Amino acid sequence: MIRSLINKFSTTIYVQIWENRIKVTDTQTGEVYDEAPLVAIETNSKGQKIISAVGNEVKSMVPSSEIQIINPFSHPRALLNDFLVAEKLLQHAFHLLFCKKTLSPAPLVVMQPMEKIEGGLTMIERKAFTEMALGAGAREVALHQGSELSVSNIDFKKVKADSAKNITSQIELKPKKENYLALVIWVAVIVGVIWSSN
Repeated sequence: MIRSLINKFSTTIYVQIWENRIKVTDTQTGEVYDEAPLVAIETNSKGQKIISAVGNEVKSMVPSSEIQIINPFSHPRALLNDFLVAEKLLQHAFHLLFCKKTLSPAPLVVMQPMEKIEGGLTMIERKAFTEMALGAGAREVALHQGSELSVSNIDFKKVKADSAKNITSQIELKPKKENYLALVIWVAVIVGVIWSSN
């Protein structure tokens, strides 16, 4: 009952990431955060690093010894360069979309990297994008690879199921039943040897 109540008030967020743009759409309200993925980090007099600006307002800032400008999605080989800064940037976008809502449970999030995905995402990239969204406040995350989704009819369960199909290597974490049988046989043999030697 509680889960169905949460689902009723929850929304699905569609996150699209390019090297020089991040677009976060609330599929329920149609509200969009679409800005440059820039974060200005300032070092204060105590040596602490604090975020002083995010998004398009950072474009007009000039880097200095006190202000560092970071694009967490800019790297020659991969789309995700700085995990912690990317998580804070996404958290900021979520906050802007949800700050007007009085009741806003953690959203379902569909993440779609829009470039630098030739050959598909690696397992490390999949884990990083998923953990980034969860750290930013998502309740559950699905990764989408392919053509852009229609915001008006995103089916989170379908996207999640399709995402699971795209994983090329599944690791079996539980030992097979045959291994248990072999273990039981070995234990029986060892107990038998110890018993007969007494």
